[in-house]
Amino acid sequence: MNRRNGLIMLGMLVTVLLVALGVYLYFKATPYPAEIDHGPSPEAQANPYLAAEHYLRKQGLIVSHANGIDVLPSLEPHQHSLLLLGDRYTMSPRQIDQLMNWTRAGGRLLFVAQSLWDERAGQSNDLLLDRVQLHQSLSKDLKDPPPDSDQDPYPQLTKLYLENEDAPAYASFDTAFHLEDPKNLAQAWANSGKATHMMQLNHGLGSIIVVTDADLWKTPAIDQYDNAWLLWYLTADTEVTLLFNTAHDSLWTLLLRYFPQALVALLALIGLGLWHAGVRHGPMLEPLPKARRQLLEHLRASADFMLRRNGQQSLLQALQQDILRRVRRRHPGYDQLGVAEQWLVLSRLTGQPTRAISQAMSPRTKQRLSSAEFSRQVAHLQTLRNAL
Repeated sequence: MNRRNGLIMLGMLVTVLLVALGVYLYFKATPYPAEIDHGPSPEAQANPYLAAEHYLRKQGLIVSHANGIDVLPSLEPHQHSLLLLGDRYTMSPRQIDQLMNWTRAGGRLLFVAQSLWDERAGQSNDLLLDRVQLHQSLSKDLKDPPPDSDQDPYPQLTKLYLENEDAPAYASFDTAFHLEDPKNLAQAWANSGKATHMMQLNHGLGSIIVVTDADLWKTPAIDQYDNAWLLWYLTADTEVTLLFNTAHDSLWTLLLRYFPQALVALLALIGLGLWHAGVRHGPMLEPLPKARRQLLEHLRASADFMLRRNGQQSLLQALQQDILRRVRRRHPGYDQLGVAEQWLVLSRLTGQPTRAISQAMSPRTKQRLSSAEFSRQVAHLQTLRNAL
């Protein structure tokens, strides 16, 4: 047997073994279905009441959800239920008025009491709860009920009794909180063994339902006891809008959460810009020592100061007055001459034409002269003064 035949025999043996293994596994292996739980979907994570929405839609109700109270003007009150299941601490008194007016017009409003009643302050931090005149307290602060011959088998569950029904509906409200009705305004309520967790009041053409919590309608608690049925019962024959996210993150919070690197780069850029704007271009000039200043510098500085303080006219008038003092000394009786004769005297004494003297000695208007015109006027006056 050569090497080639040996490889062929080895290949055939391996093939037979693989076929035999496949036949064995085919008769021994038993297929079975398996479910792999990948957790809640992103939609379910973003909406804790997604299961509640699907359940109500299966009951034939039209369901939508909103993220702000600004949707209220677009909701028709008649046969419409609005469920406020989120934080309401940012709601303003004006928004409370809008809700109450919407309910009075025929809407059905359900909201969660979210603050305890403060006896000293005479109010709570829940403006809407105070508006409907209900109080929320802790169940542990209540007195224990008197013993009952009929022992409650489910003291931790909230019971809702209906007409023509022998057994109540059971719901898993949080029994840590209790609703009080000091004005006796409630038309219906539901209690656990010790506390009250749901009250219903009439308001105009509509109704208001207050509950101590809404966790029983979140996933997965909604499929327990009669939680889902209770939600349908409270919203039956209406369109439903769920509002559960009234507190929005600010722009700064969103930027810090999703774009921290961009914010760091922006702050660094602003810092570099401020540093660049604050750097001096070149060294600072030291003040010149006073000892080296010449008389001409003092005179120039004095003239600049007088020009800024008194204006051009004061300097021109000072030169004209100096010329007049000098000509009076050289020509007595100068002031008794007429203007034309005065200009002739000046022309004779200075050797300047009368036209130049007229332009230099005539009174000036208060209109500001240009730098060139002012310099020419000063030069003419200085020429006349120096000639005297």
